[in-house]
Amino acid sequence: MRICISLSRNKELIPFNYQQLLTGVIHKWLGKNNKEHGKNSLYSFSWLQNTLKEGNGLRLKQNSYFFISAYDTELIKKIMKGILESPDVFCGSKAIDIQFIDIPQFSNEESFFLSSPVLIRKKDGENTKHVTYLDDDFESLLTENLKSKLQSANINSDGVSVELDKNYPSPETKLVTYKGISNKTSLAPLIIKGTSNQIAFAWSVGLGHSTGIGFGALK
Repeated sequence: MRICISLSRNKELIPFNYQQLLTGVIHKWLGKNNKEHGKNSLYSFSWLQNTLKEGNGLRLKQNSYFFISAYDTELIKKIMKGILESPDVFCGSKAIDIQFIDIPQFSNEESFFLSSPVLIRKKDGENTKHVTYLDDDFESLLTENLKSKLQSANINSDGVSVELDKNYPSPETKLVTYKGISNKTSLAPLIIKGTSNQIAFAWSVGLGHSTGIGFGALK
């Protein structure tokens, strides 16, 4: 399930590094005692869409929005209840409208653009390495991560795979700082192969690690 949240214009300039603020708003809507903290999140959310750069920050426009997707419809219902009770977002902006987005009818192979950069990590001895599209194991690690999420939701993971769309001419890496930690991420279209149900699941929960703090959301 996906909801699209339209936003009013902000009164104060939004900092470029607003991801932590957006995560905080979603947890506010989920409630103080929500069980999503520290979990392997089966939801994802986009960064702010249709924004305008101004000086050292961003301005929201008349058509600015972001979306939240989740496998669990109850989680979306809880967020909607939270929005109705407390629509304030940050920097003077408010949630002013909520629209449901139906799950598309997917085939067995779909290419997706990203609405927030994808983060994938792996253990490298004592350290953790951030893997990008430039690394040979980028696709296999994304596939392994999606399979793990499918299995946690009791959905068959056989045959599913994630690949970089190699026809895209300008993939990027992006360094994203969250709570003082620098995360090396990728921005490039990704191809998912599998059953329509597996692909619909990925569209809802996102790809890669830390989707619950604003990474890996699929358009």
